[in-house]
This record gives sequence, C-alpha cells and structure tokens, in this order.
Amino acid sequence: MTTNRFIGTDRLYRNYIDGAFVDSTKDKIDVINPATGAVIARVPESDSAEVDRAVAAARTAQADWERRPAIERAGYLRKISAKIREHRLALADILVKEQGKVQGLAQVEVDFTADYIDYMAEWARRIEGEVLTSDRPNETMLLLRKPVGVVAGILPWNFPFFLIARKLAPALVTGNTIVIKPSEETPVNAYIFAELVAETDLPKGVFNLIGGRGRVTGEALAAHPGVDLITFTGSVGTGSHIMQLAGKNLTRVNLELGGKAPAIVLKDADLDLAAQAIFDSRVINTGQVCNCAERVYVEQDVHDALVTKLKTLFESTRYGDPSVESDLHMGPLVNQAGLDKVAEAVELAKTQGAKVVTGGKIADRGQGYHYEPTLLTGATAQMDIMRRETFGPVLPVQSVSGLDEAIALANDSDYGLTSSVYTRDLNAALKAARELKFGETYINRENFEAMQGFHAGRRKSGIGGADGKHGLYEFMETQVVYIKGE
Repeated sequence: MTTNRFIGTDRLYRNYIDGAFVDSTKDKIDVINPATGAVIARVPESDSAEVDRAVAAARTAQADWERRPAIERAGYLRKISAKIREHRLALADILVKEQGKVQGLAQVEVDFTADYIDYMAEWARRIEGEVLTSDRPNETMLLLRKPVGVVAGILPWNFPFFLIARKLAPALVTGNTIVIKPSEETPVNAYIFAELVAETDLPKGVFNLIGGRGRVTGEALAAHPGVDLITFTGSVGTGSHIMQLAGKNLTRVNLELGGKAPAIVLKDADLDLAAQAIFDSRVINTGQVCNCAERVYVEQDVHDALVTKLKTLFESTRYGDPSVESDLHMGPLVNQAGLDKVAEAVELAKTQGAKVVTGGKIADRGQGYHYEPTLLTGATAQMDIMRRETFGPVLPVQSVSGLDEAIALANDSDYGLTSSVYTRDLNAALKAARELKFGETYINRENFEAMQGFHAGRRKSGIGGADGKHGLYEFMETQVVYIKGE
C-alpha cells in the first residue's frame, strides 16, 4: 500500500482538548503493527491532569451545546461524516497497519462509521417524550428526555474507528459532550479523527480526545466526578473494574463486554449455508469480535458432514500481512498477549480431550502474531474452550441430541450477547428465539448487527446497549413535569 501521511514514527500526535491540540509532556506509547512487530507510531501517555482538563472543557461546553436545536447538532455530525468519506482510503490504511485488519474489512469499518454518524444525525427530529395521564383534574403530565451531561467513551482495539462513532454520534445528537479515550493498542485512527473534527466548525469542548493506557488515563477518566456516563467496550475484567471506579461517584455505566456466542445447527439445516456463515462469523477480524461464533452445537446426525465442510473452509483460509497482501480472510492477532492466550486455550482444550481437525498452533510466518485457523471436535460442556471467550480463530464443535439440549447448553454460560440458529423449520427457529437467553439471535445468517437494531447483552456480556432508538436513549435521562391548570 502507498505511504500514508497520517501515520509514522516521526509524526506528532496530540491530545485534542477544548478545541485545540495539546502537547503532552508525559511519556510516549509505541504503537505496533501486529503483522510485523514493528513500531509504526508513538502517541501520548496522558495523566490525570490532562483528564481533568478534558472533562472540564466538556462540562463548560455542555450547557450551550444542549441549548442548540437537535437539528443543528445533527448538522455538525454530518460535517464530520463528510470528512471521513473524504479520507476513507487513508483511514482504512491506518486500521490495516495498527490493528492488523484485512483491507476489505478496514474499508467496511470506515464506510460504516460514516453511515452510522449520518444515521444518528437523522434522529434529531425523532427524539420523543411522552404525555402521561394524570390522576388529578386539570393537570398535564409531560415526560421529557434530556442529555445526561458529560460522557466518557473508553474504546477497544478491535473496531476502534467505528466505536468512536457508536459513542460520539448518539451522545452529541442528544445534547451531551464527550471525552474519548482510544485503546493504547490502536490510537492513531482516533488522533486522525480528531484532526478531521478540527477541520469542521464543531464548537470547542464538545468533543475531546485524550490518549493513554487504561491503567493510567482510563482509570482517571472512569473515576472522574465530572463524568455523568461512562460508555465502555472491552473485556469483562476491565468492565468490572470500571464499574468499581464509577461506583464511587454513582456514575452511570453502559458496558459492552465479552461473548461466547453459540451456533446451533439442526439436522434439517442447509449445511453449506451454515458452514459458510459460521466460518465467516469466526474468522472475521481474526476472531477478535465479541459477537463472533465461538462454539458450535450440531445435531449428531449431521455432525460429521458439517465438520467436513468447516474443515474445507478453515483449510482454505487466506491469512497473512494485510498491509502487503490483499484478498485475505484474516490478519494477525493484535499483540503477543493475544497470541499467547489463544495458543494456551488450544493446548488446554487438547489436554481436556478435544481433537484438532485442522490448525492448532502458532503460524510460522517469521514475524507478527499469527495463529492458524483452528477447528476442534470432541468438545464437551465442561471444557474451558466451550466456556471462556477465546478471541481468536478457533472454533470448537460439540455434538448434541437435538434442539432442547443445544438450547440448554447454549444458555449455560456466563455470557449472553449473540447466538445463531441454522434450520429450515420455522417452529424450531421460533422456539430457539423464545428460549435462547441472548441479546441477539441470528437465524440462517452470519453474526453481524445492524445500526438500527439494539446491540445488547445479558449476564456478563454487559449493561445497557447500543444502536437504534433504544441505544440513542441510553445517552438521555427523563424528567417528568406536572403542570396544574385552573
């Protein structure tokens, strides 16, 4: 790919606070290309004083921002989305180099981000309150929806550019201001986003960006008394820690956490469709997606046939360095820790009795964090590989007697984000939809949510949700007004 002026070790990246770029006096964080292990950028490590400045700027700007009509706020969002489209190729290239995302998926993420911002801007004329019936004569009751105030958006590394939009767009259109902290693994795209915002006339303080590690900058932001809502996407452990920090100030939280999505394949299913959809849902972003298919329950009559089809797909997977190779299914894992975690999970599964059909080891690529696409059979409900989130290109398969057993095993999980079912039987599909205890269920299709839906989990998969009308209202609170007439 061509040289990208937005990324480089000699380029200066600065926090964006109160409408201005601010040089950080603290240490720098190396950003690594996970496909090669090379340092490709150095970004600021912000401290609590810089967090204070960003939150104060957002607080100062919020009152005026809230007073502006929602349609005016939406106009600023459209200017941001236009800037994204103007630089779509360069932005996708950043995602390829700092996260290891394949080129096609990186471009999808950038384009979807622009579309998402425009979609949320469309809600400016659709935010609704309610008129309630009073118990008293000559009294009118109104339920109003108002912004929460200052939002802190703490981002993950797996879809880092889109998650800016998922947090910023609904926050801003509803009258909140925001402070964004990107992941230290993939911060460059967020710094360039700030540069694009600076090219618009968005009022100062409405959007602020501070970089740094979670244990320093993230903790300072989550514990800050000036924040009214923390929206976080990431691991269960970090989400739990953020809740503890937020609890000291009784700050509201919106958490999208991990998943262990079950895919149920019944004997009447279109096995070609099921195998392809499960494969697509497993290798996308190298398996580093919370709603990826993480475990398969297949009726025993078609177990061998499905495994044969999955084996063919897994063995045909094209993977490598997406910055120099196109038309890949997947790239590397994000870092050494992620690679080690996946390798350890597979070794433990083998020790516990699972059989490797294909893959099963770190790929010999000479550099970078690559793991072979791996298919396992002989899995049982007691194995860690069926219970813990793997977050890598590994798929365990368990044989079941029928739908009832599959649903029971699927629900027996700490997670409850997404699920999928493959069947030609409408009654079976409806039964599964009724009984599966997950925020989303996909019938005869891959796991990938729509912006107008509601992406929400149960149990340890999170609190609250995102997208659509219901996701928009996560950034608002209600006020009931009683008006007594004569």
